[in-house]
Amino acid sequence: MTDKIRWGILSTANIGRKKVIPAIQASNNGEVVAVASRSLDSAKAFADELGIPTAYGSYEELINAPDIDAIYIPLPNNMHAEWSIKCAEAGKPTLCEKPFASDADEAQTIVDAFEKHSVLLAEAFMYRFHPQHAKVKEIIAEGGIGDLMSITAVFTFRLTNEENIRLSKDLAGGSLMDVGCYCVNAMRFITGEEPESVTASARIGDETGVDETLAGTLKFPFGVIGHFDSGLRSYREHSYTIKGTLGKITLPTSFVPNGDEDTIVQHWHGDDYTEYTIPAIDQYKLMVEDFADALINDRAPRFLPSDAVSNMRVTDKMLAQVH
Repeated sequence: MTDKIRWGILSTANIGRKKVIPAIQASNNGEVVAVASRSLDSAKAFADELGIPTAYGSYEELINAPDIDAIYIPLPNNMHAEWSIKCAEAGKPTLCEKPFASDADEAQTIVDAFEKHSVLLAEAFMYRFHPQHAKVKEIIAEGGIGDLMSITAVFTFRLTNEENIRLSKDLAGGSLMDVGCYCVNAMRFITGEEPESVTASARIGDETGVDETLAGTLKFPFGVIGHFDSGLRSYREHSYTIKGTLGKITLPTSFVPNGDEDTIVQHWHGDDYTEYTIPAIDQYKLMVEDFADALINDRAPRFLPSDAVSNMRVTDKMLAQVH
């Protein structure tokens, strides 16, 4: 394996255009060499716009191209399983967008396929790579808030395009699948546990049939209670607060901070307040560099794909209560 991974991008989705492709192009161990669309004209226009050398008019062509070392999949949620498994069968290491699949069973079939073919796989949950979360865990581990009691999280924003795929039930859309999954993942990440019970309530769109707003609770084995709200019609916010017996921690920009701006970790211990400044960093770049490094050095990714299945088990239980 070379010291620079050659990436292929499976679709011309906006998340690739705006975030992941620029991150790969800025990374120290990767380059984008090709993009595929079901329309060759669309792929060519996208490639020209972003300076990508090769465009393919079908996903199969990109998957089977011999000069591609890894593939990034930003397809709609309901297409993740089909195309991830095809990548596994072609022996192509794959970074698949969150949520990993339409449900936990599908997610497990993806993991099984990559294990069968001994191919590297990871879920593109980029927020976990931002060092602000490591700082949070450090404060907790040092007893900075006492015993952990509760976690409150929110991830909401307002869609204005009614044709957005996030509003499509057929494409496995909805607020929980799109943004609530971050809240669930953060709570599992912070506690290091799987919830023993969950509840959910939602406002289902009359026209869309998806949960446009959802509130969920999670109870963890050692007593921590998590509660969150996710939304596709609400004012933009992405934050979480962790409360303990002696203090609390708040991340005002927890999931999608601007990569050009510093973030802050707010810490209260009793009446004492400390604010930690985390220097600006591109969490997408850290994510793609970790995947490429894992491939170059023949190691596991920082976050195992089995975590994606566990996260989807939680979201499945919640969606079962609201649909």
